[in-house]
Amino acid sequence: MAIFMHATLPGITTDQYDTLNSELQALPGDTFAGCLSHVCVASDSGLEIFDLWESEAAMDKFTTVMMPVAQGLGFPRTGGPPKIAQVHNHWTPGAA
Repeated sequence: MAIFMHATLPGITTDQYDTLNSELQALPGDTFAGCLSHVCVASDSGLEIFDLWESEAAMDKFTTVMMPVAQGLGFPRTGGPPKIAQVHNHWTPGAA
């Protein structure tokens, strides 16, 4: 079942996000396997991340890869755990 995830990352800049994203993309394998959609929005206090995952297991697998990279880059552990909800329906307008 698809999972929607919303994470609030206070104090994180778009430059830090871009660095993390570049590091993750450089890893071998499909680091983002199971991610159906990803949006990063800058706010006055930091970043808001919105993901759609094909399953909670796919999201958890990504998290186990992403967190050590983020910590290695000096990302603070702030914002608390992400909000997660099961998705009733999702579709992309115009997609086949």
